[in-house]
Amino acid sequence: MRHVNLRLPDDLHERARSAAAADDRSLNSWLVSLVRRAVESGGTPDRDDADPATPSPLRESGQSPRP
Repeated sequence: MRHVNLRLPDDLHERARSAAAADDRSLNSWLVSLVRRAVESGGTPDRDDADPATPSPLRESGQSPRP
């Protein structure tokens, strides 16, 4: 199993935690289910142009730039 550090704005973290609790899951389990559903559907969610999660261009090394 791989570990991923995910930084969420405070308000989004609280909303996600509440949604996970309403689904009787841990936040981690809830997020895994969302990622799994997105990957299995083959789609990518619509995103707002102002979304800070929009990927940055890759560097020559092939790695995303760190904020």
